[in-house]
This record gives sequence, structure tokens and C-alpha cells, in this order.
Amino acid sequence: MSMAVAKRILVVEDNDLNRKLFCDVLKANGFEVEPVADGELVLTSARAFVPDLVIMDIQLPNISGVDLILSLRRDPALAEVPVLAVTAYAGKGDEERIRDAGATGYLAKPVSIGPFMTAVGDLVA
Repeated sequence: MSMAVAKRILVVEDNDLNRKLFCDVLKANGFEVEPVADGELVLTSARAFVPDLVIMDIQLPNISGVDLILSLRRDPALAEVPVLAVTAYAGKGDEERIRDAGATGYLAKPVSIGPFMTAVGDLVA
């Protein structure tokens, strides 16, 4: 029997409670997790960690999650990695703008664990 290699998820979230919640839930579901609190470190962390999925908070201090998604898409090593965008301010046109930047999935906060895990499962399948 071969052991499946755990899928790797980069969690970009500046809110400590949200970040811990996402990471705890993902770990409990068998994922390997790399938390990132600072948007400035996302690209460096992603290149080092080589994730199967990036969970991206859109409202980050100092840097927009949308800009980070665009940067991931421009990086040859990371361009194909799915991104699940999570945003608290789902205004009109927000989802479209975020998807246009290259997000694969989209969730509005507050995030319930069920839909969150469903979205993650769909993107790392």
C-alpha cells in the first residue's frame, strides 16, 4: 500500500484567529500547511513551499491579495497553482475582479467550515 503524499496548502491570512482556524481545520483533514501572515512574504514562501493550493485573503495590510494573485500567475513555477480567494468585502463586481486576476475559487467571509473544505477539496482533487 502506498501512502498518499499530503497535499500542501499555503494559507495567506493576516488575521491570527482566521489563520489558525484555517490551518487547524486543514491539518485535521490531512493537509500539510504553511501559514503566511504577511503579504510581502507570499511569493518567497510559495516558491519555497511549492503548494498544491494557495488560500488567499484579499484584504491584507500593505498589499492587495488581487495583486498577489496576479504575481503568482506571472511566476512560471506558480502559475498553475490554484488559488482560493477569501474576502470579507464581497461588493458588486468583486468576485469577477478577483477571478479575472486568476483566482480559481472564491469564498466570502465569514467562512463556514463545510463550504471551506468543499472548496478546498474541489481545488486540490
